[in-house]
This record gives sequence, C-alpha cells and structure tokens, in this order.
Amino acid sequence: MPESFLCYLPDKESPEVRPLPALKVGHITFGSFNNFAKVSSAVVSLWTEILKSVPESRLILKSHSFTDQETCRYAMEMFNREGIGAGRIELLPPEASIREHLDLYRRVDIALDTHPYHGTTTTCEALWMGVPVVTLAGNCHASRVGVSLLSNIGLQELIAKTRDEYITIVINLANDLKRLELLRKDLRGRMMNSPFCDIKKFIVNVENMYRKIWGNWCSSK
Repeated sequence: MPESFLCYLPDKESPEVRPLPALKVGHITFGSFNNFAKVSSAVVSLWTEILKSVPESRLILKSHSFTDQETCRYAMEMFNREGIGAGRIELLPPEASIREHLDLYRRVDIALDTHPYHGTTTTCEALWMGVPVVTLAGNCHASRVGVSLLSNIGLQELIAKTRDEYITIVINLANDLKRLELLRKDLRGRMMNSPFCDIKKFIVNVENMYRKIWGNWCSSK
C-alpha cells in the first residue's frame, strides 16, 4: 500500500478529548491498553526504566487478562521484581462499553507501545483520544504497525529505532507538558486529515493494488 495499510473508523460514541491529566494530578501517567500477552519481561524492564526516570509517574495497564486475579498478581510481581511498587501500577479490566473504554484515556498522558508486537486498534484509539504513542520500530509487520500509524500523522519523532532512544523520547515528552498539551488538542484533527482516516482514498489504493497484483499475474503467464 502506498500510504496506510489500514483505514481507521472512529467510534461514533467517542467521548470528547479531555484536558491533559498531568495538569490536574501533578504527575505523568503512562498507559498501555494493549493485550497483556504482548507485555514481556523485556517490555516490563523497558517501562520500569522509564518509571524510575520520571519521578512520581504512574502506569495504567488495561486488558481483558486482568479479570483474572492470578494474572493480576503475576503482573504486579513482574514490576515488583524490577523495583516498582504496587502503588505506581494500576491494572484495569474491560469496560462495559466502547465509550467508557475510550474515556479512560482521560487519565493517560502518554501511551507506551509494546514491542516487538505493536498495538494496532489500541494505538489508533489512544491517538484519537489525544494521547501520543511512543513506539519502538522492528523489522517485520508486527513491529512496524506503530511506525506506519505515526508516520501517517506526521509524528515520526515518536518512533524509536533503539531501546535507549525509546526511553529518551518518552522521558523528553514527559518533561514537556506544553508539547503534551498541544498534542492533546491536535491529534484528533491530525488523524481526521491523515491517510489512515481517508476512506475513499484507502479504497482507491486497495483497488489499485488489486489491479497491480492481477496485472503482474497476467504478465507472468
């Protein structure tokens, strides 16, 4: 595909973007609403380093997995082994509706993408709700989804090539509340005017690819 590999249709029940939560609570709140199966020990180690580098920061994780108490204990133990106490981690189960789910982004300042398996819908939802997402680029589709999405809205500066760069990008963003405020107000508009929210253009691109594939097949006979 020449631009975006997907087309995102925001839910009609989406709540309005809320003000930056850090301004009210006095600390940065990170979030990841990705499937907990994507959160490996390496990811926990990465996020732990960020939490230690941003004083008083918190991390909210939301997943269907957290309806299970044993999984919750396991998740907390992963962070505890890295020196992060339970008071800085919050585990949330699913919400009853998509509107309630999206509204939880009112509590998140920065979304942390998983690696090597990136978020897709979760990244789109975070951006739609005004929450910037920092991603670590890999070398296959699963670890380049965030690269595609952020590139299509002109936020290549949130794409890290290395683990250290990922940490640096997050820390710098966490220390720049003015930039976070601006992104909060600007992200939904960026998305609406981007290729991956342009339904008609996406359809034309898909049709053109089908024609190209068919033409290549015909010419090979």
